[in-house]
Amino acid sequence: MATATRRLLPALLKTLAPTGARGLSTEKAVGAAAVVGSHTAKWMQDTSKKSPMELINEVPPIKVDGRIAVCEGASEGVGLGHPIEYICLDLEAPNVCKYCGLRYVQVHHH
Repeated sequence: MATATRRLLPALLKTLAPTGARGLSTEKAVGAAAVVGSHTAKWMQDTSKKSPMELINEVPPIKVDGRIAVCEGASEGVGLGHPIEYICLDLEAPNVCKYCGLRYVQVHHH
């Protein structure tokens, strides 16, 4: 079975690739990474703006009555956030959503 697969693989690849098409070259991939890297470096040099993590940390922890918090990441509407994340709040410290960084804490009624 493995021998037949090795024999048929080159023919299959030729049928999938359009005629005369070339794959992604290393030069293009490295060039794109350089553009992204320089953009990020330029953005990080601007100290007049706060970073996304600084903006998220300004939001106080969200108080929840139950033991489980549900985070969707969007307060305006459905489809603008991230996948639903269920966060366990059994610890005393605020627990963080892994997608958006919002913090949740359980309100103890004792």
